[in-house]
Amino acid sequence: MLNDLAVRLSALSVFRNVLKDDVVSKMVKMFAEPSPFTCGEFCSALYAHTDNLTEYLMGVISEDENDYMLRHAQMKEIPQVMDTAAHEELKILGEAGAVTPMEVRACMSYDGYMAGWNTSPLDFHDIYARRMSELQTRGYGIFAKYYTFLLRDGIIVPVKNPDPQRLSQLSGYETERRKVIDNTKALLRGQPAANALLYGDAGTGKSSTVKAVVNEFKDDGLRLIEMKKSQLHEMPLVIEKIAKNPLKFIIFIDDLSFSSDDDDFGALKAVLEGSASSKTSNIVIYATSNRRHLVKEKYSDREGDDMHARDSMEELTSLSERFGLKVTFTKPNKDLYLRIVENLADSYGLECDKEELFSKAEAYALRRSGRSGRAARQFVEMMLSGQL
Repeated sequence: MLNDLAVRLSALSVFRNVLKDDVVSKMVKMFAEPSPFTCGEFCSALYAHTDNLTEYLMGVISEDENDYMLRHAQMKEIPQVMDTAAHEELKILGEAGAVTPMEVRACMSYDGYMAGWNTSPLDFHDIYARRMSELQTRGYGIFAKYYTFLLRDGIIVPVKNPDPQRLSQLSGYETERRKVIDNTKALLRGQPAANALLYGDAGTGKSSTVKAVVNEFKDDGLRLIEMKKSQLHEMPLVIEKIAKNPLKFIIFIDDLSFSSDDDDFGALKAVLEGSASSKTSNIVIYATSNRRHLVKEKYSDREGDDMHARDSMEELTSLSERFGLKVTFTKPNKDLYLRIVENLADSYGLECDKEELFSKAEAYALRRSGRSGRAARQFVEMMLSGQL
């Protein structure tokens, strides 16, 4: 029976990528050649994730990026033969996920110790149908399992332990943050949303705002892909990969600035101006910078033999104007700084006399680079650890 199941699994078409999974490939091998060795090999691979075969297999199926799922996501017509194949293959995979250690042992002439696993009574058809109905907010492939990503060697890779910062943990700059939140909500509703530049003093919460917004709306279908300035020439390829995805994406560029001869300047300019490869309604670019004018201009740049030097300089210094939304984060005054300190102390459960707290917070800011949201957080964390 198990050998027959292994043969049927090898004939998968819609879910063929599932067979490339390490645990699944060892499961198929165990079904084809039941032995203490193949069983131990399978269990070792499974234990690295879970002890439940049914749940693991359903997870792999749900995250599989196949043509059947892509057609559903893009609301394309699905051929009857493909729909039938998906239905039959889910039946086969459900049967595989229900195989118990006793059934494998029954196929061996072996009565010694053998590792085991658990199974669950899951309905693969029902779960997968529900999964298809949630594509607009949960996505598919790696975008279903993770919500924050980096670009590495041209490949979008997940951040498995992203910054957990939430909006409720941020204090101050409510007006500035509201502009970013409202723009993001427009994106999620499918309404026109602007590319945004968050600029201002260091430590004022520009990057934290973007990450907290993603954490807040990830369950509504929002994802973040962080890119370095040196990777901007790859942005058209990234946009092409996610343009037809039902989810909404923020492409995030932190601490952005250019020199006047920077090759990456043109790549960002083309995307912001809406080149043919960048027009898509499910993507916005959020960038942070300590500079309002993103291009570092030197007096020597104004010299030279360019006949239209003034036009060239205006092009360089006006890059920030190509962002539809610009939000300024300035260093907090004393009252705002102390309010941030007080709110953080309350959220962390720090018990301290208010006057003493404020006095120490001011002294800490003087020793640092001045008042800022970052200084307030560092101060409260040091108070909690007993270092102040």
